[in-house]
Amino acid sequence: MPSKNSLTTFGMISVIDDPLTMISSKMVGRAQGFYSAASQQKVGLLMAMNFAFMEGKYNGSTITILGRNTMFSKVREMPVIGVDFPGLLEDTFRLKLIVLILQPGIDVVVEYSSIIVMSCITD
Repeated sequence: MPSKNSLTTFGMISVIDDPLTMISSKMVGRAQGFYSAASQQKVGLLMAMNFAFMEGKYNGSTITILGRNTMFSKVREMPVIGVDFPGLLEDTFRLKLIVLILQPGIDVVVEYSSIIVMSCITD
């Protein structure tokens, strides 16, 4: 249960399933996962999120992130813990993704910039 006295909303958990768009505002998939207020001293979230691509060049692909998100930091680095791009064995590409988080009474736009390097390791 979220703490009623906490300025950081410690204990709050929110599940998301929101549009994932490219810079052109074209929806290419969904941002799905959860975030939880995990710090009692400063606002800090534990985030687990899948970027599930359902349209365009990366249709059927996913990127999974898991880690700490200090919301009020200008730049945050989130660990990518999984990448599934069927058919791509070796490639390097840059993605800039926009997530529109729609919660009752709160609309937030979050931009994620990623450079993904895929390589095939053989024996």
